Amino acid sequence: MNDEVLFEELASSNGRRIGVATLNAEKSLNALTLGMIRLLNAQLQRWAADDTIACVLLRGAGERAFCAGGDVRAVRDAILAHHGDGPIPEVVTFFREEYTLDHRLHTFPKPVIVWGHGIVMGGGLGLMVGASHRVATPATRIAMPEITIGLYPDVAGSWFLQRMPAKLGLFLGLTGAPLNAHDALIVNLADHVVALDGYPELLARLTDTAWSDTASANHAAVTALLNDMECATHASLPMSNVERQLVAIHRLMNRGSLAAVAQALTDGHFDDPWLQAAAHSFAHGSPSSAAVTWEIYRRAKHLSLAEALRMELILSVNFCSKPDFREGVRALLVDKDRQPQWSRKTLAEVDQAWVDSHFTAPWGDGEHPLAALG
Repeated sequence: MNDEVLFEELASSNGRRIGVATLNAEKSLNALTLGMIRLLNAQLQRWAADDTIACVLLRGAGERAFCAGGDVRAVRDAILAHHGDGPIPEVVTFFREEYTLDHRLHTFPKPVIVWGHGIVMGGGLGLMVGASHRVATPATRIAMPEITIGLYPDVAGSWFLQRMPAKLGLFLGLTGAPLNAHDALIVNLADHVVALDGYPELLARLTDTAWSDTASANHAAVTALLNDMECATHASLPMSNVERQLVAIHRLMNRGSLAAVAQALTDGHFDDPWLQAAAHSFAHGSPSSAAVTWEIYRRAKHLSLAEALRMELILSVNFCSKPDFREGVRALLVDKDRQPQWSRKTLAEVDQAWVDSHFTAPWGDGEHPLAALG
């Protein structure tokens, strides 16, 4: 029996049911393996077709994390084991199925609640953003720190970071700056903040709800329920770093070029610890990742969700054929020496041809593996 994801169905007061999925890999902070992705895809497909299921709730086991990202160590292992030219089949499979899951959540025909407690990073944020009702707690910590492992903000990051005001999404993608629950509300990565001990009450309220036969009425019921549970005042939340530094971020991100932004981050001498940490992450991240992230922001402006995910699959497969991703994962997660040896040491070494090579479909004229997304 595979217990990486636990599924249960809770009966409500009028016989409709709530599907509950629990990511059950607490020791790895519920990092998404291919097996977990497949279990979720299959079960969500069944719940979407089951008229007795009124809504879905997705959570992570343990107190520390909803989901700390994808299992990038397994992806790196597949890269190292591969010999030969062309796309690595295991890499294509992992990212294709992960992005299919993200798309499924975004387009799910029923309410989906994500209980985003603790750490929500990378692939975990991809799950949370796709939900119709995104719940943070005062202890939530969100980030897209892919630049530190030689990747880029994927799992629809090219789509949802684009939709933040004042180029905040670009700033977050370049720096991996962490967000607290208050920040998450401001940048529209969360809809509600509920007390950390509110999960049992949420279950009780969901099972006590008289669900409708229509999805729109059920969406409204979940919204009303969460509004009622929401922390009484934002004064109880941690201070928003984004709100406090919005003018500085706006000034920083409107310098016209990545080189100018990089110079400002390097020479900024910021007094604020949060901005200092963001500048440090950028300075020690992969220059190739920074340049590609900048280009993604330019190219993705008018893409639909499906188009963005198709672009991301191309990018992810190409990143895995180049050295920085496997080196970044080694330095941060395998050897943990935090001394990655990037293939391009500075932005000056990253030319446009190198950036463009990340956007070229590695399967040539063949059908895109995510063509079915529509």
